[in-house]
Amino acid sequence: MSILSMGYSGLAFFHLLTHALFKALLFMCAGSMIHNLKDSQDIRFMGSIVNFMPLTSVCFNVSSLSLCGMPFLAGFYSKDLILEIVCLSWVNFLIFFLYFISTGLTASYSFRLFYYSMMGDNNFYPSYFFDDKSYFISFGMIGLLFVAVFGGSFLSWLIFPIPYVVVLPWYLKFLTMFVVIMGSYLGYLVSDFDYFYGLFSLSFLSFVSFVGSMWFMPFLSTNY
Repeated sequence: MSILSMGYSGLAFFHLLTHALFKALLFMCAGSMIHNLKDSQDIRFMGSIVNFMPLTSVCFNVSSLSLCGMPFLAGFYSKDLILEIVCLSWVNFLIFFLYFISTGLTASYSFRLFYYSMMGDNNFYPSYFFDDKSYFISFGMIGLLFVAVFGGSFLSWLIFPIPYVVVLPWYLKFLTMFVVIMGSYLGYLVSDFDYFYGLFSLSFLSFVSFVGSMWFMPFLSTNY
């Protein structure tokens, strides 16, 4: 909500509402997946979930794309507008850099989550089976899916009777999409085991161990 510190209270409220639409769907899908995997939150166990839970996977990926600001989902209408306002405002380079690097990192971890959970082989128990048979959750996800797709445009018509018109050079207009694409590519490089293992594991073994152990949080939280 850093846009609020720049004085755009209406835009911050609009972003809060659009965020609530797709984040509700995202957390419902994530909770359903975690529940079906016996409360495991390790995404390395979650390969090929799309084969077991197709509806949940579709809703989960739509909400993730909305979080990244993919046109023309709910998150796009607030995120793209905020970044264009930042480009138009008199802010220093550090603030400008932080806005766009956070957008790229959001796309990066979203693609990494997609790569680990939806692609490859399922690494959970071989004899374990799970599916989308909870109708209460399925109906809720379908309803939230519609607002995650159409809710952004609908709210923009309600909140802004006069739409924002941001005139920028073409390279700034396309900068947001470029950052999202490059962030997704970075997420792919981090997720690709062969590339990442060959490039980093031996040279930065201690760093890989540090990141792979969740920054030593399990050790610190259980011993201190």
